[in-house]
Formats: sequence, structure tokens, C-alpha cells
Amino acid sequence: MGVAVRVIPCLDVAAGRVVKGVNFLNLRDAGDPIELARTYYEQGADEITFLDVKATVDNRDTMYDVVRATAEQVFIPLTVGGGVRSTEDVAKLQAHGADKVGVNSAAIARPELIGEIADRFGAQVLVLSLDVKRSAAVPSGFVVTTHGGRTETTIDALAWASEAIERGVGELLVNSIDADGMKTGFDLELVTAMREISRVPVIASGGAGALEHFAPAIAAGADAVLAASVFHNGELTVGDVKRALAEAGVVTR
Repeated sequence: MGVAVRVIPCLDVAAGRVVKGVNFLNLRDAGDPIELARTYYEQGADEITFLDVKATVDNRDTMYDVVRATAEQVFIPLTVGGGVRSTEDVAKLQAHGADKVGVNSAAIARPELIGEIADRFGAQVLVLSLDVKRSAAVPSGFVVTTHGGRTETTIDALAWASEAIERGVGELLVNSIDADGMKTGFDLELVTAMREISRVPVIASGGAGALEHFAPAIAAGADAVLAASVFHNGELTVGDVKRALAEAGVVTR
């Protein structure tokens, strides 16, 4: 692989605190987002992703404050997702220090949003966040969910990713709801399927629990690996993951 692989800690934020659960349920407090982001930056993280998991209006200003405070201390790209519904939301997040934004539910509800953001800010700013479940109801076997994995749609995840790429997204963040928080490894079949249809980078998310889980995700086609609880709980560091990838012959940044 010619391009260096990225290691990305993910911070799920609710009301200004990092939370973590299993399959997006039973969320518990996992710490201060700004402190955690700074720790991961010092460990060598290539990017930080913030997901506002309860992106209601009253939480929005809190999230802006978190992004601004983080951007003042952490000098790597920051991606922010959750509740992004308009180009104005993107502009405001960028003004507070976000480098990229993730869209999910709002883009499903109104796919034109993707083109509007890409046209105004460029594809490199826009990440399609996909919360995917296995389902026999669609041709690919993978269905899109919304609202933090709580609402299952009838949309084929691969078809939706393909459409979103055509509309202008610059990256796919592919999160397996089935694997989320289970620590049994990434859904390699899902990663492979997304790689086959995507000409933009694919970020594998959901299921990381041990060092040996990361290299197979890259082999399956991921350009970046994202994890949350293994970092928050101190089970692994970003440096640990990069060393394990290097030992497996994967070039990291």
C-alpha cells in the first residue's frame, strides 16, 4: 500500500463528556474530551474524530466549545459529526476549528446536502458516516441505520455509499453496529465490500479489541482504522497500534 495508514481515536461526546457503550447502548462516562484528545495527540494519533451522539440543539453549543478548545491544543485534523444538517453548520464547525465534518442521518433524509457541502467546501471536508448492520433484507447484506444505530432503514449500505461518493463525499467512515464495543475485531467482510465500491478512502470502525485486530482491517482494504474504548480504557495506546501495524508490514504516518 503506497499511502500511509492513519490511526484515529474516536470520541463519542454527549453533553460535553466522552461516553462509550456496547452496540451504541448503555452509554457510560469515559472522560473529558479535550484531555483525551490531547493524550491521543501526544501518543501519535493522526486525526481525532468527535461524534456528538446526542446532537440536540442544547448540546450543539457545548460541542462547539469542545472543538474550539481541542483545536487550540491538538495540531492534527479534527473531524466532527453528529447533527450536521446544513452548510451553515459546517461553516460554524470550521470556524471553531474542525477540519472535516461527518454527515449521516441528515444526508439520508436529504441526499442533496452532500452536494451542497462538497460544492461549498470541497470533497476533502466531507466524511460520510455509515452506521451499518447486517441484514438479509437488502442485496448486499448490509443495511444503513440512523440515529446512532437505533433506527434501521431499508437502505442498502453499499448502494448508499456509492451514491454518496457520486454526490461528492471525500471519505467513508464505516462503522459496524454489530461489532461496536464487542472487541472481537472489525467486520472484515464489510470493510472489503466497501473497498470494492469506493474510490475514496475507507475508515474501518467498530470492534477493535486487541492489537491483532488492526492489520487485518488494513488487509481487507481500510485506509485508516478507528477505535474508541480500547484507547479510553487505557488497554492500548495509539503507539501500540502503530507498532503492531509496522510489525505486520503496514506503513503508518
